[in-house]
Amino acid sequence: MLEFEYSNSQTGFNSLSVEEETLEERKAKILIKLRGYGFIKKEKTKGIASYIVEAQKDEGRKILIWCVSDDTVGILTINRMAKAMKEAEIEHGILIASGRYTNAAKQAAKKKHIELLPKTFPVFDIFEHKLVPKHEILTPEEREKVLAQYKVKPYQLPQIKASDPAAKAIGAKPGDILRITRKSPTAGEHVVYRYVVE
Repeated sequence: MLEFEYSNSQTGFNSLSVEEETLEERKAKILIKLRGYGFIKKEKTKGIASYIVEAQKDEGRKILIWCVSDDTVGILTINRMAKAMKEAEIEHGILIASGRYTNAAKQAAKKKHIELLPKTFPVFDIFEHKLVPKHEILTPEEREKVLAQYKVKPYQLPQIKASDPAAKAIGAKPGDILRITRKSPTAGEHVVYRYVVE
């Protein structure tokens, strides 16, 4: 915590405490906003900021978000997070780090239902930029309706990688179908669908 001394005879204000927010914590706030998670609780201990959030679409599904500033995230960090998830009775987690993930950490994270957010994840809302169209994950009902309307199988749709920044931001996983709505000068709005692949 940083302390700033400030004197002002008019207000009688002597000091101000400001907690320094890390880059990972700002990414967590953007992630919570973009994915529409409901905020439940935040804690900060031993250099790890943890958030417990609830997925609005899957009622009752809680997610643990961990922010670590390690240069290299290994299997030890994944195991510590998995233990914290088990203690809190949470099945899914998201790890945000400023460094790289080891191969062992990536494999362990998949098995333990922990999503590893890449260090390239933006610190701002990418959908506020005028050139980035709105991306949405279709619900199962919408998915069936679109596939029936166009008489196609999901793999016949144009594809988008799960690692695409927009897909990553909204939490799209391989197998999902995205609705992308672009503004068009002639049509007003132009809607396209993309199948998410690995």
